[in-house]
Amino acid sequence: MARIVMKFGGTSVADLDRIKNVARHVKREVDAGHEVAVVVSAMSGKTNELVGWVQGTPKVVGANSPFYDAREYDAVVASGEQVTCGLLAIALHAMDINARSWQGWQIPIRTDNAHGAARILEIDGADIIKRMGEGQVAVIAGFQGLGPDNRIATLGRGGSDTSAVAIAAAVKADRCDIYTDVDGVYTTDPRIVPQARRLKKIAFEEMLEMASLGAKVLQVRSVELAMVHKVRTFVRSSFEDPDAPGMGDLLNPPGTLICDEDEIVEQEVVTGIAYAKDEAQISLRRLADRPGVSAAIFGPLAESHINVDMIVQNISEDGSKTDMTFTVPSGDVEKAIKVLGENKEKIGYDVVQNESGLVKVSVIGIGMRSHAGVAATAFKALAEKGINIKAITTSEIKISILIDGPYAELAVRTLHSCYGLDKN
Repeated sequence: MARIVMKFGGTSVADLDRIKNVARHVKREVDAGHEVAVVVSAMSGKTNELVGWVQGTPKVVGANSPFYDAREYDAVVASGEQVTCGLLAIALHAMDINARSWQGWQIPIRTDNAHGAARILEIDGADIIKRMGEGQVAVIAGFQGLGPDNRIATLGRGGSDTSAVAIAAAVKADRCDIYTDVDGVYTTDPRIVPQARRLKKIAFEEMLEMASLGAKVLQVRSVELAMVHKVRTFVRSSFEDPDAPGMGDLLNPPGTLICDEDEIVEQEVVTGIAYAKDEAQISLRRLADRPGVSAAIFGPLAESHINVDMIVQNISEDGSKTDMTFTVPSGDVEKAIKVLGENKEKIGYDVVQNESGLVKVSVIGIGMRSHAGVAATAFKALAEKGINIKAITTSEIKISILIDGPYAELAVRTLHSCYGLDKN
């Protein structure tokens, strides 16, 4: 017998038939004798609809934001998960399974006061553990908790993944199964590279890089939480037959295991290729090379919640001037240019230039730590295809390359092949 947390995303609970299918997955684990908690998202598209309703309301004078009070935003958008967990509990009752729905405040899941983007501070799992021990399935609304003001606080987009991992840590679950519309984590996007392979295992650090660099299988915060608390996490498909052979395998269910790298016996040099579209490059020309310049640039950008990624600095031959180039999401270019313009005197640049429509392609693998020449292989392969590199950043387990957008798919296919990831 094991203690399992199962999480089902919006596409998995998109309608009543799919909710019934989710109930069959849950029943399989219950019938196997496991203690089960389930975390659910809102039905696919429902959160977007709720957000649209809030944004369409009249402007409120004196609210915490220009358009609405964030506390009331949370009260509205958290309702999607409440509906889903109630419906799933009813579906389980119809299968003679003892189940009960739980809202975030009933557990409680304690969060900070950042309504709309709250972070989990503490979960008291005692009552859930007690009920699970009595054979009851806890069906929990993801994406939400209870703020210090005793009001519902939502965790931001993708928060149900974070809820599931946090609950798995709180109840000391043997594993956390994240059910989604794909059957695992692949070496790259199969829509671009048909030869992409499903990974049996991937290290927390690798998954964190993949998630932050464009792979949308898991939300970044959930992977961070799993890594910190050593929560073994399986990415699985909710659309496979719940009763198919192997679906109930306790130790090796079909899908991808995200785990500590110590569990991966034979580590590949490169595990996967990720990419992120809609990147933009901003360059500040002829800056004075003096202490405090970087702070003058990136401090105001951070205060404006603009995410800066790749940073390259080129110093002139005499050391008096420097050029600073960095990337931001394309949607933030105008905002970033405005912030830089407001701080031009303090920064002291001559001219600002920008270019949109770029793509960041990343090579990821914990095996890079002990192998030389990984970067050189990438540069040579891209050069042979005539792909020009605009910027490069590296870490122990990652190489990120900025290129022109039209070359994205060619670059992904080239790198996937040159590292041998096409092979079975």
